[in-house]
Amino acid sequence: MPEANREHILERLTCVIPAGGVGSRLWPLSRAKAPKFLLDLTGSGDSLLRATWDRLAAIAPPERVLVVTGNAHRDSVVEQLPELLPENLVTESEPKDSSAAIGLAAALLELRDPDAILGSFAADHVIRGDVLFQRAVATATRAADQGYIATIGIHPSHPATGFGYIACGEARGDIAPFDLYDVTEFVEKPDADVAQGYLADGGYLWNAGMFIARARVLLDQMAQAEPEMVAALREIAAAWGTDRGAEVRERLWPTLPKIAIDYTVAEPAAAAGNMVCVAAHFDWDDVGDFASVANLLTRGRGSDLAVLGDGAQVLSDASSGIVVSDSDRLVALVGMEDVVVVDTPDVLLVTSKARAQDVKNLVSRMRGSGGRHLL
Repeated sequence: MPEANREHILERLTCVIPAGGVGSRLWPLSRAKAPKFLLDLTGSGDSLLRATWDRLAAIAPPERVLVVTGNAHRDSVVEQLPELLPENLVTESEPKDSSAAIGLAAALLELRDPDAILGSFAADHVIRGDVLFQRAVATATRAADQGYIATIGIHPSHPATGFGYIACGEARGDIAPFDLYDVTEFVEKPDADVAQGYLADGGYLWNAGMFIARARVLLDQMAQAEPEMVAALREIAAAWGTDRGAEVRERLWPTLPKIAIDYTVAEPAAAAGNMVCVAAHFDWDDVGDFASVANLLTRGRGSDLAVLGDGAQVLSDASSGIVVSDSDRLVALVGMEDVVVVDTPDVLLVTSKARAQDVKNLVSRMRGSGGRHLL
């Protein structure tokens, strides 16, 4: 897409940043009061949320960027994003998953502009290659302008079992000259053998959870699966900023179901033939566990041991993996391969990169065993 056309189509886009979730696989670093989107997991000095805002700043000015977050994180979000306009900060009284969060943003945008195009971009992903990202978003926005629900898929670099996959069908050269395909199916996280088959097939992309669509199209699609939820979201949006706003939110928000947007929008839209996917070429990672953080920090740096934390003290001999330190203790490793050590003032976690995904199981056990104060 020529540069001028790309800039023109992006003028139609409003970016939404859903900033929620605890990131339980990154416990004890990520906790309810300091979830992963508020943390610096790349060693850059910026949180993932701040990096997301800066990336989107090249696409949309502050008046066209909304952040949806929980009441508990409102002050932290405002502190990290001083450019965020007060009217574009949307807070949830309790977490309700991505359908409600993105749906509420869509309902608010629909009232501001019936033809508004919404792009949802998670607050806790790492992306490298801003120009390639902008090209992918522009292509998706062009498809959204024609009434499709678009997503952005990532070419898999390995048979990952921690990501969902997108099955791509026919190329859509009628919308964009390259990199745009019909979506035939969204696939849940596969086992290793299935993931290897997807990689060999070549027609599958990682699902990065980015959705671009007209706000009204997205809501109408969601309403086919959850009509009562969408009706409630539109009622909340209509009262937003009025004297009735707080009463309507308090009455309706707790009644909304917790359901991911994949189930209310992406999968039904793909089944109906209304979903397209941009095959992107930028580097992407959702840094979902400590193994992915380790891989991100050691990539191209000539070291097999990643160290994260201001003032972290680590002494290592023939060891690999990652050490995250939020204490003043020396962490000493000898002959440890692919180890994960997370040292905080009140919790010490030791596991392996291979078992990093299983940290979430400990979190689940602690919720029911009196350990909630550590979450």
